[in-house]
Amino acid sequence: MDSCPVVKNILLLDSEGKRVAVKYYSDDWPTNNAKLAFEKSLFAKTMKSNARTEAEITMFDSNIVIYKFVQDLHFYVTGGEDENELILAAVLQGFFDSVSLLLRSNVDKREALENLDLIFLCLDEIVERGMILETDANVIAGKVAVNSMDPSAPLSEQTIGQALATAREHLTRTLFQ
Repeated sequence: MDSCPVVKNILLLDSEGKRVAVKYYSDDWPTNNAKLAFEKSLFAKTMKSNARTEAEITMFDSNIVIYKFVQDLHFYVTGGEDENELILAAVLQGFFDSVSLLLRSNVDKREALENLDLIFLCLDEIVERGMILETDANVIAGKVAVNSMDPSAPLSEQTIGQALATAREHLTRTLFQ
C-alpha cells in the first residue's frame, strides 16, 4: 500500500440515530443533507446488530464501517473499501476508550452531551483531515485533559495529571522570567 490509512468520518449517534458528535473528513457527502441521509441509513442498517461486546464490521455504500454500541450511544468509524479494517478498528477502540476515560466510565448520551467539548477534542486528537494521528486512549485522554483544563481552577479540583501540568507550567514560567 502506497498511502496512509484514511478515515472518512467518525460518528457518535444516540439510540434513535440522532447526532451527538460527528466529524467528516471526506467530500463523499458534500451537503449536510447527504451527511444526515448517510447517518440515517447507516443507523437503520446497524441498529438491530448486537455490537455491544465487540466492534462489528460492515460494508455500506462502498465503505467499510466499524461500529460499537454502548448503552444509548452508537460509535462508528468509516473508511474506504480498500482501508485496513484492523486500523479502523483501532481508531474506533481509541475513540471509545478515550471517551470512556474522560467520562469516567459513565458513557451515556446525557454525560456525552454535558462533555461534548471533550468528545470533540478527542476527535481532533485522533484524526486530522482524515489522517490518523493517535489511537492510544491514554495519550488521547491525557492531551484532551491538559487542553481542556482551566488553569484558574483550584488544585483541589484538578486531577493529578492536571495539577502536575499546572505546576510544570508555573515552574517553566518562573524559570524563563
